[in-house]
Amino acid sequence: MKRKTYRLLAVMFLPFNLLLLHACSSVDHSAYFKRYEEAYKAKVKYKTHHVQRDRLSIHVREYGAKSIRPTFIMMHGFPDSMHLYDRLVPVLAANRHVITFDFVGWGDSDKPDNHRYDVASLRRDLEAVIAHFRLKQVVPVVHDASGQPGIDWALDNPDKSAGLVLLNTYYSPMPTLRAPEAIDRFSTPGIRRDISVWATRHWDGLWLSGYEDQIAKFISTKELRRPFQKLLGHQSLQIRPAFYGLNRVLPNELEMRQDKTAQLKQFQAPVRILFGKDDPYLNTGVARDLHQIFPNSELFLVENAGHFVQIDKPEQVAGLLSDFPPFQHGETE
Repeated sequence: MKRKTYRLLAVMFLPFNLLLLHACSSVDHSAYFKRYEEAYKAKVKYKTHHVQRDRLSIHVREYGAKSIRPTFIMMHGFPDSMHLYDRLVPVLAANRHVITFDFVGWGDSDKPDNHRYDVASLRRDLEAVIAHFRLKQVVPVVHDASGQPGIDWALDNPDKSAGLVLLNTYYSPMPTLRAPEAIDRFSTPGIRRDISVWATRHWDGLWLSGYEDQIAKFISTKELRRPFQKLLGHQSLQIRPAFYGLNRVLPNELEMRQDKTAQLKQFQAPVRILFGKDDPYLNTGVARDLHQIFPNSELFLVENAGHFVQIDKPEQVAGLLSDFPPFQHGETE
């Protein structure tokens, strides 16, 4: 029995041992990140805010000016940050008010080790940002893991929800929903997850190697893969507590929303569903299921775009959002 156990552990450790041979040291992308941020700030106008929530600081960027049109609040998933929208926002903010932010535990927001990272925490971050800007009409733009807190907030705040935008996201179990490799590894209970957490917590190079490999699978545009691997990879070493925490509660968070289909079917605000067609994980099947559930929804499947549709096709996504939600009768610019 012991011999079989040791063999099993050896097989499970093999991928880590192979990776450690070429990823035993951390790769430093800080210089690239600094140059990127300086160049971005030089060409894109935005205001930086630090929103407080339960003594925690949330890093926020505000683009454009408030107007009669509702504000877009764009949320990232995991394992990324507000930089997911860097190619989209400059195109969209020419005539719209846009806010992006890093959830607590991610990007440049605070990252406490002893924090409970779950969907309730993500929602409190969103609520803190909305309250800070005193927004009366909001369009949550959700991607990946932010789908759950964004949709929950919209369901509970119909008076403030002017619309909802779904970008390659999920909410509850669906037939074609497939977890990305990294999410499957870290969210499935068992010895494989425990070993993965222990190993990636102790070896930065191992974490970065796996992280950059997963990010590459999210982007269909080849020339953008390496830049965003470095950009997001620079911040990734510090997001591990949030990543482990959200993955640990993921199965339960999905099951908790399985019975909310009736509420989704009663949501009356307009919903625009924009999915990268090449995403094998949060795929076209998921998009079509969401389209069937939301009664006032439109579905757009974006060609030659993957999981990070806003990186692959920013102009096309901006074009589909610029007039959303449609003007109500009597409204003018």
